[in-house]
Order: sequence, then C-alpha cells, then structure tokens
Amino acid sequence: MAEQRENLAGAGGAGLTRREAMLQLLRVGGVAAGAAGAGYWLSRHSTRPEPARALEARRDHRVATDAALPKLTVVQGGEPRELTRQALENLGGIRRFVSRQDVVVIKPNIAWDRTPEQAANTNPELVAEMVRQCWAAGAKRVVVTDVSCNEPRRCFQRSGIQAAARAEGAEVILPEPEMFREVDLGGVVLKNWPVFTPFLEADKLLNLPIAKHHALVGATLSMKNWYGILGGQRNRLHQQIHQSLVDLASFMLPTLTVMDCYRVLLRNGPTGGNLEDVALKKTVVAGTDPVALDAWVAKAYWNLDQEQLPYLQMAARRGLGTVDFETLPVKVSQLA
Repeated sequence: MAEQRENLAGAGGAGLTRREAMLQLLRVGGVAAGAAGAGYWLSRHSTRPEPARALEARRDHRVATDAALPKLTVVQGGEPRELTRQALENLGGIRRFVSRQDVVVIKPNIAWDRTPEQAANTNPELVAEMVRQCWAAGAKRVVVTDVSCNEPRRCFQRSGIQAAARAEGAEVILPEPEMFREVDLGGVVLKNWPVFTPFLEADKLLNLPIAKHHALVGATLSMKNWYGILGGQRNRLHQQIHQSLVDLASFMLPTLTVMDCYRVLLRNGPTGGNLEDVALKKTVVAGTDPVALDAWVAKAYWNLDQEQLPYLQMAARRGLGTVDFETLPVKVSQLA
C-alpha cells in the first residue's frame, strides 16, 4: 500500500489530492490518432426463443478479494500485449483468475464493422494476449465471442479479433440464432431475455471492453459491454438504459475486467469511424471492481461524475463495487 501511494504521489505531483493524481495518470499523454442499421442483424437473427420456462442461470464468476493486492491497476506507455501482461502481474497474475481445466469465456467488444484504428472494438492484440495467458494458466477451453450489432462475420473479421484470437488457439464463436436461450436475469428491467449460450457455460468470465464515447450514456465502459451477451431487440433497453446496465452487471459478475484504453474514441461513439475522434493513450486499466473502474475512466476521459452516470450509483447500491475509486488500493505502472 505504501508503494502504491508513493507511485500515485510521484505521478500526480505536489499539491494534488489523491483523486486528482489518479485522474491525471489517465489524462497524461495521448495524441490524436488522426452506423446506420446498428441493430438490424441482431433483431432479425437472434429472435426470442419460446421455452416452457426461462432458465435460471445466474453465476458468480468473481474471485476472492486479496487484501495484499490492488483492486485496480493502471498501466501506461506500452503496446497492448505488454500493457496486458503488466496489468495481470500487478493484480496477482493470471493464475489468480484462471485455474487448470477452467472453461474461460473472453468477452471483448466486437460490435461494429470497424478497424482497430477506429477504436470502436477492443484492440485485437489485447484479446490475443489474454488468450495466451489463459492457456498458460492451464485453461481447458478458451472462447472468444460477442453478439455484434453490425453483421457478425464482418465485425469479427474487420476488427482483427477473429484472426488474432485464433492465432493464439482460441475458439472463436460467432452468434447464431439457435445458440440463444431464454434466461431469467432477475433484474428490475431485465426479466426474461435471450442470452448467448457460451456466456452461460463459463467457469471464468473475462470482460475486455474498450473505453469510448456513447451518444446516449456519455461513455460506454465495462458494464455497457454486457449488452453483447443478449439477443433480441436490445434497443428497447435504451428506454431505461441505466437500470438495464445494472441488471446486466448484477447477472454477469465477471472474474476480471481489463479495459482497453490504448486508443480511446473520445467523440461520436459508440460506432465512430473518423480517426480524428480517436486519441492514442497507450493505457490499460484493469481490476476486480467494475464500478470503480468505470467511474475512474469516465471521469478521466470525459469528465463525467457519478451524478451524470446514474448507473454507477445504482450499481454501488446493488453491492457491485464502489464509485469512490480514490479510496481503493491502486497499482500504477509506467512502461515507457
């Protein structure tokens, strides 16, 4: 803990509060990296099944808290693979999260028909490194999947994630209509809903979102990434989006969250497209508290407080984490 405080103090400079120093770590550096029909495929191809009764499938994938380890880590200054490796090391290593014979499901954002440079999907090299780490920990099966908004084959291919994940030996699963099951999500807004079955079969669940602007919410971060487990008409959830985000986060309960802030889409999200809207930050933020992680990144890149993101307060009240990220133990690493 003393080392963490020293790291934060050194990075933040004299006269800054702990909160200000933590945020400054994310704001430093970075240069400009100079969709229509978003839900069309989804609504037509992942229709609601008609079972006799919704499956009750809520599982807790989280690992035990270790007081000797940080709940959050920020790693800056490297390439996606080395940023990912350092983030895992700071949090206790991949074997803290993945055990031998685990079925591991990795959930990047593969929603859009975009290239990595456009920063609408998770960086493929970050995904590939996470696959490699899971095999190194002795995983039995490593699956990479998402329920795309644009046509999935285009999204998986053009994002670079399909090729990168397969190169490391992952099983890449594209969404097909017969692979959705009606599930009782037990939420306030989200009751019975079709869920993509790979997410129901995981021993460990790794959330790999990308930080980007969102026209409706303000920012799409780790909890918003769970929209990609659902079929059906997801746009209906936008009417009560903050409550639906909390319902999803309460249902999924991931083992680990590793947020891609290598390139950040600062404007015109979530689909993006214009390289002028992208900033190169060369950062990964990871941890076991998704509420704190979302709160930190939203404040750092978009100056959004918890009052502007009601889902953060709602998630904290649900017991999913803390909004007050400055109170948590944090490990900071600068690679270059």
